[in-house]
Amino acid sequence: MARTVHCKKLGKELPGLEFRPFPNELGQRIYESISQDAWKMWLEHFKMILNEYRLAPGDPRTNQILFQQAEQFFFGEGAQLPPEFVPPPRKG
Repeated sequence: MARTVHCKKLGKELPGLEFRPFPNELGQRIYESISQDAWKMWLEHFKMILNEYRLAPGDPRTNQILFQQAEQFFFGEGAQLPPEFVPPPRKG
């Protein structure tokens, strides 16, 4: 049976991640309190950040920027979506 978490981003009990996404304290916090659904939303946001900031995977600044953005996305002010939020339908 999948473990559940009270998702900080979506504000309800949902299936949690099966892994710690980063080998640091932020990764542990995400593992403990972010759902699989919110993580999928982050992955889409992550792509946008890579493109907007023109980040290169080998650049040491990339992880620093991504960790800051993930912190804000999941735990920052206004991070929780409004209760009436409905995610767009999945394509495919």
